[in-house]
Amino acid sequence: MNTQAPSAHTCRRHRAAVTAVLTLPLLTVTACGTTNGSGAPSVVDQTTRPTTGAATSGGTSGTSAPSTPSASTAPGTTARAPSTSGGTGTVTGTGTATGTAVKQIRTSVYFLHGEHVSPAPRTVTAPATATGAVRALLTGPSGYERSHGRTTAIPSGTRLRSIVVRNHVATVDLSGRYDDGGGSLSMRARLAQVVFTATRFSSIHSVRFALDGKPVKYFGGEGIVLNRPVGRADFEDVTPAVLMESPVIGNSVHTPLRVWGSANTFEAVFRLKVTDITGRTCADVRVQATSGTGTRGTFDVTFPYKAARTGPGLLTAYYLSAKDGRPVTVDTVPLTVNR
Repeated sequence: MNTQAPSAHTCRRHRAAVTAVLTLPLLTVTACGTTNGSGAPSVVDQTTRPTTGAATSGGTSGTSAPSTPSASTAPGTTARAPSTSGGTGTVTGTGTATGTAVKQIRTSVYFLHGEHVSPAPRTVTAPATATGAVRALLTGPSGYERSHGRTTAIPSGTRLRSIVVRNHVATVDLSGRYDDGGGSLSMRARLAQVVFTATRFSSIHSVRFALDGKPVKYFGGEGIVLNRPVGRADFEDVTPAVLMESPVIGNSVHTPLRVWGSANTFEAVFRLKVTDITGRTCADVRVQATSGTGTRGTFDVTFPYKAARTGPGLLTAYYLSAKDGRPVTVDTVPLTVNR
């Protein structure tokens, strides 16, 4: 029997082969942030908040929502993260070249469409996801989002100093630039933008504000009272009657289409319409939220559509006027509608 030890060259080749086999799975990354011919980001947003109750529509309804990502900020700790680019591409993966685990979370930040909050897709890196989301919010809307009427009331140059989460309350400390200029609507809108962005994560229910490290009790020249944590319900005046949380601007959608969010309409009823690149209506369904007529309810519906061609399209939420039966548009979400 030959007992001669393998050469050093043979050992090195064996170790290299084993290392390559072990490393390859860690480098597997799936990217969904491509763009289409319209310039819109082709992103399918899967980040949701829990919904309650079943809704009805012209198609299948009552589908359950996936679990919501948490803010991943340890209670009583300060979350700090590298600033994000604010882009709309989505990348999910579990590895880097060094083998360090990386988890990227798809979420939404909230800009304004007209005078109401409107979600836009962003990707943040765990664990400081709430910090990443607010920083992405502060960079403002992308060119594509601005071209579709998305704006921000947050003054340029506003910086996030820290976020501390304790007992489901996030204390968001911003630079003093945050309360510069603007009337009462602008002030309430910028507060709502931060509150909606932070509470997109299930671990955050409400927000306290601080400026340059000092707690805020009265905000802006109008003296908006902030002597307690505030949540989404405190900003109904800047929330659209139908808030479509998914899909969001720039998403690429396929049939059947799932739409979920919240609504405060007469008798909780409204309609959703999908228009394709030709301008043809390829779906128009009746939806009923869990509550309405002064109380915001939730909805979660899935319905089929039939597009003539793939390309830029539009998802429209509207209701029929009780006065004359005419459609009244509540909000619109530009999408890539796939055939």
